[in-house]
Amino acid sequence: MPTQPSTPTLDRGTGRTARRRGLHRGMRVGLALAGLALGTAGHADTLSYGPFTLNAFAKLEDGRYSNQAKNVQVYPSATKQQNWGDLLAANAQYGTEPTHVWLLQPWLGAKTDIGGGFKVSAMVSQRWRGGDGYPTTADIPGFIYEENVAISHEDYGRLAVGKMVARGWSVADYPYGTNVGLANQWAQSGAGYGLLTRALRYTSRPFDVMKGDLVMEATYDEGDTAFKIHKPRFLELYGQFHRGGLVVDAIAQITRNGNPQAWGHGPFTSLTPFPADDSKIGGAGQGMLMVMARYDYDQHWQYSGGLRYNQWSGANAVITVAGPPAQWNNMFNVDWGGTRDGVSNPGYSARETDGFAAVLHRWGPWSAWLSAEILGKASTSNPSERGQSNWANFDVAGVQYDFHHGLTCYGEVGMVHYGQLGPSPMSMPTNSAFTGVDSRVTRNGNWIVVGILYVL
Repeated sequence: MPTQPSTPTLDRGTGRTARRRGLHRGMRVGLALAGLALGTAGHADTLSYGPFTLNAFAKLEDGRYSNQAKNVQVYPSATKQQNWGDLLAANAQYGTEPTHVWLLQPWLGAKTDIGGGFKVSAMVSQRWRGGDGYPTTADIPGFIYEENVAISHEDYGRLAVGKMVARGWSVADYPYGTNVGLANQWAQSGAGYGLLTRALRYTSRPFDVMKGDLVMEATYDEGDTAFKIHKPRFLELYGQFHRGGLVVDAIAQITRNGNPQAWGHGPFTSLTPFPADDSKIGGAGQGMLMVMARYDYDQHWQYSGGLRYNQWSGANAVITVAGPPAQWNNMFNVDWGGTRDGVSNPGYSARETDGFAAVLHRWGPWSAWLSAEILGKASTSNPSERGQSNWANFDVAGVQYDFHHGLTCYGEVGMVHYGQLGPSPMSMPTNSAFTGVDSRVTRNGNWIVVGILYVL
């Protein structure tokens, strides 16, 4: 059993991004501005020149979060899945801390007719972030949000290839999580993946079903092709049904040999960032099934909710470089110090279910919401505690004012409550994800944020 810190092999950006605290309201424009081939229109103020269009959002947010733990771990760089990260410092302090962040993301698109009803389009987009003690950088360093080309026809659908966002993250983020203050907690948790790097996507035309419109979609990503033994495979199936004020979104991801994780925003690449590890490690897989719905009762009231079933195969912990310091693979749900079928430090499979519900009220330029989310306990045969016995509840109340022409301001108050002290629920990427409140040192925390958002 290791007792010294290793050089973590987690995909770049994962640990840092998972610690960010409730700072993704800007994702409200994600689907509309990315041209998702579901008939979604861009903002009225979209800039156009010939075949080119430009959309963007910019956001500034400030807040205060209680029970922010400092220097909790003896080895700060250790991940949630590494058991040396369980070692807590004896003099750790925590209290209320301010937060400050800004986000900027443009979408540059182009589209042209090529005859016969066919259109060719292209999209490129990246997000930048700064503030809160971090230097200005790409949101997930080393990865771009959109860089793809597509061909479409109103009768045959749309075929796209390149870098793009997965529906398991983007749809859960906007319009569901973002509109009710749960963008991080809902969209960035669970067994899904969020960014795709070598994807092929087909989106059908709308079909008339049960007096409504049904759109179906399939996406395949081959990940890092340098892995020849444990080849990455990603399949996502997505369907949206729209009838009157009711919209239902269903998403399934089935993956093999991606980075083992519980971070729904994370890129799908490979088991580790290093192809040289291919022959040293075992395979792993994970997947999720998510159903979400929203219903506009009238022009004032909207009700929404969702359920997500997560499943992980687990990943054995393996030293890939002896060191010192030792370098390990990306493990998941490990029985540290245990043995199974002659394998030391084995990873165990796990299953877990999450859900949220919300109500939103609009009047004139104002809107207000109440929302609640549960990340549940997990079912696993792992005899070691890796968060399977814990659960988390997030509750948010918010209000927003629309100045029109793309400018809004908003404010939120929220709270988090953990079921017990110890590792956070299995569907959370870190022990202090989303709010900065570490489940190993306190069961409760709260926050207040105010922000301003401009959408072009």
